[in-house]
Order: sequence, then structure tokens, then C-alpha cells
Amino acid sequence: MSDPVRILVADRDKVALQNLEHVLLKGGCHVTKAAGGAAALKHLDDQAGDPALFDVILADMGLDPMDESHFLHQCLRLQPTAELIFISDKVSVTSVVDAIRQGAFQYLIKPVRPNELRQAVTLAAENSRHKQMQQGMRQSLSAQQGSSPLITCNPGMLRLLEQARRVAEMDLPILITGETGTGKEILARILHDHSNRSQQPFVAVNCGAFNEELLANELFGHGREAFTGAMQGRKGLVETAHGGTLFLDEITEMSLSMQVKLLRVIQEKELRRLGVTSTVTVDVRFLAATNRPIQQEVEEGRFRRDLYYRLNVIDFLLPPLSERHGDIPLLVQHFLEKHAKLTNRAVSGISKSAMDVLTQHTYPGNVRELENIVQRAVAFASGSQVMEADLPDYLVKRSPHFVSDGDNRLLTLEEMERQYILWVCKQAGNNQTTAAKILGLDRVSLWRRLKKIQSTAVEAAESTEKAS
Repeated sequence: MSDPVRILVADRDKVALQNLEHVLLKGGCHVTKAAGGAAALKHLDDQAGDPALFDVILADMGLDPMDESHFLHQCLRLQPTAELIFISDKVSVTSVVDAIRQGAFQYLIKPVRPNELRQAVTLAAENSRHKQMQQGMRQSLSAQQGSSPLITCNPGMLRLLEQARRVAEMDLPILITGETGTGKEILARILHDHSNRSQQPFVAVNCGAFNEELLANELFGHGREAFTGAMQGRKGLVETAHGGTLFLDEITEMSLSMQVKLLRVIQEKELRRLGVTSTVTVDVRFLAATNRPIQQEVEEGRFRRDLYYRLNVIDFLLPPLSERHGDIPLLVQHFLEKHAKLTNRAVSGISKSAMDVLTQHTYPGNVRELENIVQRAVAFASGSQVMEADLPDYLVKRSPHFVSDGDNRLLTLEEMERQYILWVCKQAGNNQTTAAKILGLDRVSLWRRLKKIQSTAVEAAESTEKAS
């Protein structure tokens, strides 16, 4: 983490408080001291306007008259994104399990070694920063709610949206280009909704979904008895969009002969239904989109140059998601809330490890692919958070390595068990209840194993430090 960990330390023992401060300052933390639980809660209450004032709250309640459970609940109320670590010299396994169930991050048993303390604080701070990021995403989404259905914090995309709103009222044809899944139809709807035609129909048609004959019928309609079975006349989509907007998606899929017919409608503002000689006047704004390089299509003779210039009065290029990676957490939160609501699932967040996986993917299917991934993850989530295990197999390696990274040797059974336990805990977002369930252990057994693993790691680190 680039910024120092902000930590509030509560202890009624002045000497112990100073010792904790010394260790944490040496680890690069920003430390605020409080002489016991009451003083800590008063400090948090005084700063209630900042719900992310601290990353970690470290408390020794041994000499404190305040109930540990009450202190925990008040800390979570006043600092919902902070992680709470308790220090104690005598503690029962039951009280540890209860405290962690209620929201505590970890228990450290005295005597606490410096490396053990710093390691616990680092892990807690990482979790806290992830919570703060998710809270920021929710606030950003709330601020954007109603202003634009294109969710973004990317400067280029925000500029594009501002330009789109500015030209929306100008009754001009617009061409939207970009890869599949980038949101071309969403941008077309934004242009319509901010135009003077917003109270009139918005009609969309995918030109690649029909052959030439069917597309002509779909766009221009037909007269009575225009073909076998046509018992009555029917309006086409151009007429249906009269007074409003017609969005022609994948316009480059349209045949050259159909392009000629469309060009005439745009130029003359009138059309003839199939099988009818009279014309119908139409007032329609045309928006078009394609995922192909349209200028290349023009140069190679597959798209008419005159139609291209008619449609391309104003153009917008939507960048792929791979060029706006900063939008991924925001989009994940948006899709998570959307699909949790649609499916009536109590899923409100995503673990740090799962988010790390999602932010590292390249998304050849763009925003549409990301939405599908999140929708699937919400369906598979077994708790309130989406875990790494809920993501598709092609995104996640499902098993830890059997070989040591250091010397390329095979791991011992003990090393393998240790690595596997830590890996499962990571997949479960450090939720020990979920991890224990996956491992087929009870909470107490997992807690004991993790304590042993932590002690071994601290001893190894101290041995290395002494040797150097």
C-alpha cells in the first residue's frame, strides 16, 4: 500500500500503549492513541463525519471495564470500513469465534511479536482499503444515478458523454463506432433522451439480423397484398420512428442495394412501402453504429461513400474496456447491485481476491462480457460476497502450486497443507466461516491451524532478519 496504514490503538495500560505505538510506527503506520475503549469511541464519535478515518482499530480490552462486544459493535457503527483486531492474554476459543462472527478481523494472543503484529495489521488494512473502495464505488454510482446509463469514471469517456449531450439537441445524423459490447446502443439512447425528440419513439434495429428482403420489409413496411399472405398493410420501422429516432445497429452488414434505398429515405425524407407506388413523408433522426472499421469498408467498396458521409456528420468512437481498466471496479459494483436486485439475492459486495482477478482480465467481450461474469457470480455466491471461487474457470486458476517458487522443489505434505489452507482462505475473502466449510473443518480447528501457520511464518521471518 502506498499510503501509510491509519490505525487507532486503544489500551488502558500506558506502557503497553507506548510499546504498540513504537512497533507500529517502525512499520510505517500512522498511529492515533486512545487510553481505553471509552476514549477510542469518543474519538471516533467526534470524527463521525469521516466514516473511513482509520483502516485498522487495535484494542486490548483486558483492563477495560467496557464490554468487548459493545466496543466492537460501536466501532463497526462509527467506522464501518475499519477492521478490528483484539489483543488478549487469556481468551477462550468460543469468545474468539463469537467476536469474529460479529465482525472482528483477528485475535492476537499475548505476548505479541512485532512481526506478527505488523503482519496482522497489513492484512487487516488491505481488507479495509478494499471496503473503502467498494464504499467509494457505491457513492460514485449514487452520484451518477439518473445522469447517465453509461457507468464510467474514465476522463476520455466522461468527455465523450459531455460532447454527446452537447450535440444531442442538434438534429443531425450521428455514427457510433466501437467493438462489440462497448455500449453503442446505450450511447444512442442517451443521444435520443437528451434530444428534442425524447418524447417520441426510439426504435432500434440490428441490420445483421435480417437478409435483404426481410430487412427491406422491416424498415419500410409493405402494402396490402404486396406478397402472398400480406392480408393488410404494415408500417415499417422508419414510419414507426416518425418524430423520433431510428438506430441502425451494425449498419455495415447492410447490402449495397439496401444502402441505396436507405440513402434515398435520408435525403428525401420519404419512403415507399413494398408493393405500394405512393410515398410516405417521414421525420426521423438517424443514428447508426458498427463494430467494423467503416472507413476500410468504404475504401474496399463494401459500404457506399455517399451514405457514409450522410451518416457521419458527427462521429463517436467508444473505447474498449481494455483501455478503461479504471472503470472495472465501478462497473462490477453496478452489475452486482443490479443482478442481486433482479434475482433477489442478498449479495452486496465482492472479495478483494475476486476483484483482483476481474481487474486483471482483458475483456475481449468488453462491458457485456463483464456483466455476464458478474451475473453468473451473483447466481453462484453462497454468502453476502462474491468470492474468487464464484468466477468462471477461464478467469481463475483453481488449484495452488505443488512446487516451491524458490527452488523448484516438490512441497512436503505439511507445506502443501499450509499452502492449501491459506489459498482456500484467500478464495473465501478471509471469511473463516466460509473457509472452514470449504475445508470440511469446524471454526475452532481452522483457527488453531491458522495460528500455527502464522507463528511458523513469524519465526521464519525473525530468523531471516537475525541472519541478515
